[in-house]
Amino acid sequence: MADGHDQKDGAAVPAKHPSFLAVFPSIMLPMFLAVVDQTIVATALPAIAAATGEVERASWIVVGYLIATTVAAPIYGRLGDSFGRKRVMFVALTLFMVASVLCAASPTILTLTLARVLQGLGGGGLMTLSQALVGETIPPRERARYQGYLAAVAVCANTFGPVAGGYLTEHFGWQSIFLVNLPIGIGAMVLATRLPPPRGERLAWKSDAGGLAYFALFVTTTLLALEQVQHVDAAQVPTGAALLVVGIIALVLLVRHENRTDSPLIPLKLLRMPAIWRSDAMAVCHGAALVSLITFMPIFLEVVRGASPSETGLLLVPLTIGIGTGSLLTGRLVSRTGRLTIFPVGGLILATGTLLALAIWAPDLSNVTISIVLMLNGLFMGPVMGVVQVIVQNAAGGQRLGEAAASVQFSRSMGAAFGTALVGTVLFAYLALSNPEAARVFAAMVQHLGGGTKAISPAELQAVHGDIVAAFRAAFLLIGVFTTAGCILAWTNPQRRI
Repeated sequence: MADGHDQKDGAAVPAKHPSFLAVFPSIMLPMFLAVVDQTIVATALPAIAAATGEVERASWIVVGYLIATTVAAPIYGRLGDSFGRKRVMFVALTLFMVASVLCAASPTILTLTLARVLQGLGGGGLMTLSQALVGETIPPRERARYQGYLAAVAVCANTFGPVAGGYLTEHFGWQSIFLVNLPIGIGAMVLATRLPPPRGERLAWKSDAGGLAYFALFVTTTLLALEQVQHVDAAQVPTGAALLVVGIIALVLLVRHENRTDSPLIPLKLLRMPAIWRSDAMAVCHGAALVSLITFMPIFLEVVRGASPSETGLLLVPLTIGIGTGSLLTGRLVSRTGRLTIFPVGGLILATGTLLALAIWAPDLSNVTISIVLMLNGLFMGPVMGVVQVIVQNAAGGQRLGEAAASVQFSRSMGAAFGTALVGTVLFAYLALSNPEAARVFAAMVQHLGGGTKAISPAELQAVHGDIVAAFRAAFLLIGVFTTAGCILAWTNPQRRI
């Protein structure tokens, strides 16, 4: 595997720093662009809704991007394997920047949503190709270190997005959150020209229109169904259930089609390999645990503990610091020792312990203690994604790095969507079954936090406080189930060393 130097005899790389400077900035900036654009819109949504006068449809902007990036991941994985990942990266960057201009120029929610879908079709490629380029340009033993760096970049981008979105919207208007992508995208293009040329044979390209249609239908209906469930509104359940049924039917048809076609979009033979399917399933569990914790912890802090939005933001900072630190440390340890699964196994065991602590003691802990627990949780969750990418890319081989990276990206996205929907369902179902009034107050509080309704009185909240605390205990335990399942998958993964 080439590392960016013109070596053909497999000798050791003579200098690491030139290789790092040539490769990492070139793959880091596209990854940063794609991740930050998932979160930068959040704080601008009220301004966008006010400008267009369509508050009830504002969520389309977020959901449209999520659907497009999820659908695009396997497409870019296959395109990169066939036509060269560096070349396809330029296509994804161009599409992303053109769509950013269209987003800024959109006069209505509908046109903005369509532009966001187009932007997502570019953003999905940026994430997938960045991961695959690590496998293409970096020797196997060093990949974990680079994956750790990329994970830290993703965490920083997730943290930076809402802050940057709020600042840009307040001072320059909501259009600026899209226009800022242009200088960053141009910089990413310039840096991408420094990537070393690809080596080795490429997969022959053959389109799979049927697979793409079934896959797009499956992703769209499933994510829309899960988005309906997350509203914590019983009236949305029938629509969500109908969409989910359509998604399941589309999945069955997709598997049947991909088993019969000569050049499948979704490489089922690759996904049947024990090391790969266990790693992808671990990505599902990790995405479900981490994203649901990040989604519902702010609600817990504001509803149960009465924290302000600014206090909540500060309390969550240690979690993101822990994730980045855990990813970086694990990358270096894997590069030095060659060991793989031991790190996610140990990390997820300890992460489960922190979730049990939150389930038992969170309402009684001080803010400082909660911050420490969240930092430890992030530190223990950090080792997972970098190791997953390394295992999948090593098992897939050089020709299928794009497909391998796309499978991890897709698995994590679906895990995040399913996890947050399931935790939201458990929260609401627990309250609805134990105390319907508590369910009403909780739903109203969640809507109020999103700017949708008037505030609930302190007396109303105090009357159902105990029921809401009990519901969150169940939610934290469910997130612990996700981490436990991920630990079992890591323990049984056959690829334990590089």
